[in-house]
Amino acid sequence: MTAIRLLLVDDDPLVRAGLSFMMGGADDIEIVGEAADGGEVEALVDRTRPDVVLMDIRMPTVDGLAATELLRRREDAPQVVVLTTFHADEQVLRALRAGAAGFVLKDTPPAEILQAVRRVAAGDPVLSPAVTRQLMRHAAGTAADTRGVRARERIAALNEREREVAVAVGRGLANAEIATELFMSVATVKTHVSRILAKLGLNNRVQIALLAHDAGLLEDTGGR
Repeated sequence: MTAIRLLLVDDDPLVRAGLSFMMGGADDIEIVGEAADGGEVEALVDRTRPDVVLMDIRMPTVDGLAATELLRRREDAPQVVVLTTFHADEQVLRALRAGAAGFVLKDTPPAEILQAVRRVAAGDPVLSPAVTRQLMRHAAGTAADTRGVRARERIAALNEREREVAVAVGRGLANAEIATELFMSVATVKTHVSRILAKLGLNNRVQIALLAHDAGLLEDTGGR
């Protein structure tokens, strides 16, 4: 099995040391580099070619948000998981919109952080349905009208079936759950998700969920 190549980015040396110790003990994860600021990230990615970047949001010179935006513009962009001390932070939302695959709290148990890295490396976002709804509520009051108009214009590119899948993703359902609810195979769900990402120019399922929320597609789901 090929080890997951992981880059650690945090301005606190004690946090980096703890993460390195924790992650380095896993057989399927290889720490390929460490950075103390977002400004170091692009050069390190060029040199180390990580699969996943575990990125602190708050850093003194170039923060994790700016670094994530720069990374996700690359054709060979690694997946990014942001680290935060807050459950619902506008900066985290902006990082997710920039293409981060999810986030973990700094006080998350070590085993869960390891699992988050593995999931992201496998292409799964690290956001539970409960956390997704919490982030949606936090975002709702900020420039909602403008975002809503733009989101509805983009969603119009989807056909009816793709819209149904987008809504299900927005509700935090996994592929198997979507397949059961919409009476299709898991493979077909994956195909629809891939088409949605391509049509809308998105990076991952988290961005589909955020766009579905902004477009008002989740308002009639009752928060399910």
